[in-house]
Amino acid sequence: MKPSYFTRHPFAKDIISILVFITCVVIGTILINTFVFRSFNVVGPSMESTLFTGDRLIVDRLPVTWAQLQNKTYTPKRGQIIVFKNPQYAPGSEDEYIVKRVIGLPGEHVVLKDGHYTVYNGAYPTGFNPDDNNHGEPGSPTSGTVDEIVPAGELFVSGDHRQGNYSYDSRSGLGTIPLYDVIGPATLRIFPFNKVRAFPT
Repeated sequence: MKPSYFTRHPFAKDIISILVFITCVVIGTILINTFVFRSFNVVGPSMESTLFTGDRLIVDRLPVTWAQLQNKTYTPKRGQIIVFKNPQYAPGSEDEYIVKRVIGLPGEHVVLKDGHYTVYNGAYPTGFNPDDNNHGEPGSPTSGTVDEIVPAGELFVSGDHRQGNYSYDSRSGLGTIPLYDVIGPATLRIFPFNKVRAFPT
């Protein structure tokens, strides 16, 4: 019986095995980044002193994936630190992805006055401070003035470095963020190694 091609050419078998392995790794990486988690580097001072330039974050994609499987739109929780695609991004420019903290949810009334935020909704018609449960991380006072209703399907976000123009966010020209641009909540800082920490989910 005539030997098979791969018996006669074992080198070809090795090449095909390597190509199959590389293909599986690439597909696996794409699937993980799309549906499970992604990592991002922080650039700029807008989230100081919670996050700093060079910090490496793990962003959880599972809540977004689960919402999509149910044909729903993922809405992060107030106070969460999220990464989202910049709705004003232009190809070739920087800041395709941005990290900020969620302040106002769809339909809520957000007011920034006298250096602090107040959010009004059906449950709290007299308003409340959206930073009450953020463990004092966002800086204060907060510069600027805001008085707006968050549109349906969008979020009001703010950096934690809120004095002056350190943070480009919903109060300073970025505008509100469509929910479909949210990549997911930051769940873990993995670098620097001496500052590893988990974030509330």
